[in-house]
Amino acid sequence: MTETTQAPRWLRFVLVCDRAGSAWYVGTGFFFAPVLAVLSPWPEVTAALWVLIGLTGLWLGLLGLAMATGLAMVLRGNHELGEDYWRSIIDYPTR
Repeated sequence: MTETTQAPRWLRFVLVCDRAGSAWYVGTGFFFAPVLAVLSPWPEVTAALWVLIGLTGLWLGLLGLAMATGLAMVLRGNHELGEDYWRSIIDYPTR
């Protein structure tokens, strides 16, 4: 049973945001490490950056929770997301 219409409407948004957000989070980690080292003499700025990093991590965690919930809803309904659904999220061209 390959049904792409059985997925919750919001699941595609969550999957796309989680994918893009995770890539962004890892990429900016390489930027934030030296920035934190340079700005360490100013504790207020360092604390603000840590708050920003923490809030972004929390947002990604909530997206992961929503993703797990949506995928569990699909599985619980005894449905399967087709290859076209996954390719549309990753932006691979359809064969």
